[in-house]
Amino acid sequence: MTDVKETTAVGDAVEEKAKKPGTKTGKRKKTSTDYAIEFFIKIAVTAMVIVVLCVFVIGIHVNHGNSGYPMIKDGDLVITFRIGELNAGEEICYKVDGETKFGRIVAKAGDEVSINDSYVMVNGYGITEDVVYPTTSEGAAVTFPYVVQDGAVFVMNDFRDDIKDSRTYGAIPLENCEGKVILVIRRRGI
Repeated sequence: MTDVKETTAVGDAVEEKAKKPGTKTGKRKKTSTDYAIEFFIKIAVTAMVIVVLCVFVIGIHVNHGNSGYPMIKDGDLVITFRIGELNAGEEICYKVDGETKFGRIVAKAGDEVSINDSYVMVNGYGITEDVVYPTTSEGAAVTFPYVVQDGAVFVMNDFRDDIKDSRTYGAIPLENCEGKVILVIRRRGI
């Protein structure tokens, strides 16, 4: 029975010795190489997160042209949000014939668009706009009234004199839409 007491007393002394400051506990000190590896791992993870965000969540575009004027001017840097449903009245970025363009959704799938007396009507009602832009169907490649097919949106330029929008190309398929505009950064003429 005394053997058990002696063993526990020796075990307690070993534990106390391990707890004393200045004694080694088995951890090794970090070297500059360890800090460098941690730093580069953090940089790699951050870069990977940024790439995933830029590919799947946001888009970064430079506007070349006046299709989005006055909201988006030539040379502006435009940030788009790719996730979520696109709604009528939103400014979007889309690609057509390999060119990146900006325009406003006027109608969605199943809607009927017509242009009467320089005014745009969707399903028989005039669209609500902050500024009423005179709009013409003259020179359009589509005939009005135009019914938007499934999986597409009818897009018109804010600068309505430029008819290189859905009046020329027809409805824009949703897979060609790069996302809705969430931020415009002026790069010229500030």
